[in-house]
Amino acid sequence: MSHAVQRPAATLSRGALYAELEQALEGLLAGERDGIANLANAAALLYAMLPELNWAGFYLVRGEGLVVGPFQGQPACVRIALGQGVCGTAAATCRTLIVPDVHAFPGHIACDAASNSEIVVPLLAGARLIGVLDLDSPRLGRFDAEDGRGLEAFAARLVAGSDL
Repeated sequence: MSHAVQRPAATLSRGALYAELEQALEGLLAGERDGIANLANAAALLYAMLPELNWAGFYLVRGEGLVVGPFQGQPACVRIALGQGVCGTAAATCRTLIVPDVHAFPGHIACDAASNSEIVVPLLAGARLIGVLDLDSPRLGRFDAEDGRGLEAFAARLVAGSDL
């Protein structure tokens, strides 16, 4: 079954864009619960549909830290300790972090020098932390609260539809 995804028109409102993302995710999750397969398709979907990204992917909880999972973009840091960098801080606090300028974030881990802004959304199954969704952009200030809400809903649907 083909799941071709096209980048939406630039004139689409951010709310409409996230509605399209949710609908596309529903199609990808239909009849499939494998967690890794669903994370891989979700990373590809985000990378294809959201403008101005240079990395989209997941870090998964393994032991006392995070390990890179399915992603799109340049090779990434493999392991991140809880509480370190943007991903580790979002994981440790179980809160979405929006960082307009990663170079101003204390302890930022520079996996890709082209990244200038970042958003990290925890993946939660109830109170259990599974990992984080991480998006990077070369544009300063790329992400805002509307992205946070849209990506939190996306992450919740992904977790609910997957065996992670």
